[in-house]
Amino acid sequence: MNLTDLAAAEENKPAIVMAGSGATLSYRALEDASNRIAHLFRQRGLQAGDHIAILMENCLEMFPVVWAAQRAGLLYTPVNWHLADDEAAYVVENCGARVLVHSEHLDRLASVVDSGNPAVETRFTVWRRSATGAESLADAAAALPVTPIDDEVEGYYMFYSSGTTGRPKGILPELTGAPFGTGLGIDAVMRNAFGFGSDSVYLSPGPLYHAAPLGWSVGTVRNGGTAIVMEHFDAEGALAAIDRYRVTHTQVVPTMFVRMLKLSDETRARYDLSSLRVVIHAAAPCPVEVKERMIEWLGPKILEFYAGSEGNGFFMISTPEWLAHRGSVGRPTVGEVHICDEDGHELPPGEIGTIWMSGTPRFEYHGDAAKTAGAYNDKGWSTLGDLGHVDEDGYLYLSARRTDLILSGGVNIYPQEIEDALTMHPAVLDVAVIGLPDDEMGQRVHAVVTPAEATVANDDLAAELIGYARERLAHFKVPRTVEFGEVPRLPSGKILKRALLSRYEGTGVAQ
Repeated sequence: MNLTDLAAAEENKPAIVMAGSGATLSYRALEDASNRIAHLFRQRGLQAGDHIAILMENCLEMFPVVWAAQRAGLLYTPVNWHLADDEAAYVVENCGARVLVHSEHLDRLASVVDSGNPAVETRFTVWRRSATGAESLADAAAALPVTPIDDEVEGYYMFYSSGTTGRPKGILPELTGAPFGTGLGIDAVMRNAFGFGSDSVYLSPGPLYHAAPLGWSVGTVRNGGTAIVMEHFDAEGALAAIDRYRVTHTQVVPTMFVRMLKLSDETRARYDLSSLRVVIHAAAPCPVEVKERMIEWLGPKILEFYAGSEGNGFFMISTPEWLAHRGSVGRPTVGEVHICDEDGHELPPGEIGTIWMSGTPRFEYHGDAAKTAGAYNDKGWSTLGDLGHVDEDGYLYLSARRTDLILSGGVNIYPQEIEDALTMHPAVLDVAVIGLPDDEMGQRVHAVVTPAEATVANDDLAAELIGYARERLAHFKVPRTVEFGEVPRLPSGKILKRALLSRYEGTGVAQ
């Protein structure tokens, strides 16, 4: 679990490999580089509990910075570089970062984020040049020791929520002060629940500014394995990486499943996926048909979990369990789940309400006492704002975010159910469902569809999709209107409903 010990044992074994370029960082190189940077952080006055921000695309240079922060006891925030300038600046200012480390590619954004931010004392670039005056991290750390700093303690990543409905919220973790090498909770979960070890090869296809891609890549190294990091996700590229690197574990989001399934049979058959032991998926509900087809393709290797960066619950379900409880995200591995109505009364199995958790660690939204208080009820239970129900066996099923609900004719309609019904139509590459204002019904169900390549998107296709939905859904859930266009998604797979609704500003859409 201690990188120093791992480097002594593994030396030239790859710790991180970039899937596309093949660029590799060995255990020894990661140890030496992260020690130099940890010394640099101390030299610049950073002590355990201080904060840095990291603004980088998926690149090899990110990992020494992350490990330096981890072993120096720092809080570190990877910033979503797809955010607008003001949103990225907000995250860096809100987290109180004293140091900003960025790539050359993001030099302009880093300069904008830094300007006017009194907290940032130093801006480093991981490349040797900067058009905006950032210091070279390599030059600054070059002469510093490759041995560990004297006061190593475990740091922690501090992620921000996706900001799908407003400003991103920082989820403040508790620094324990444990000696470096103790590890984080996810490291043990990966080992004990998902079978990670020294022979594991983990494919990370998502952006490293999200919790799972970074946390599980770091956890792979903690467990002595090798993390293969995709520069960006591509369906066929993921299959090629599994084949080339003999990947044993990977973690995806449901939209990645859909992209893989929509590859031709010939393309899919081109790659040997037999090395896979476990395929993990999370981050968003997976349509039942999509998961069924993935199980048919890959076999009973699929494990699903449901959790939030807040750390207030962790649900997990294996393939055999899921086949007996199709559509479920599992049962809680810690704590207890409660489904409550709007008055806080617990509901029986089968009834949809807000999902609350008890018996799990408390969390705090950084610098926002009101949002923190709003996530708890008078019993001390916490919620992420998701809706769902449990069955008689205690398995949880997700319905929607409360903010995504469509209220039509006094009836609650859950967009996810409609999206699931349409997503595997051959002409649909992606789909999102929202409510638009309607004089008679309050809101009407409206589908935004990204058509598959070489598909003619016209009124005939819209009518076909409405008919397709009518065969699978109750009449009041069927979209009354279909529009063709891009579905805005975060790289985590979540639909950016805020951006989608902004297209209809001034039409009376409920925000």
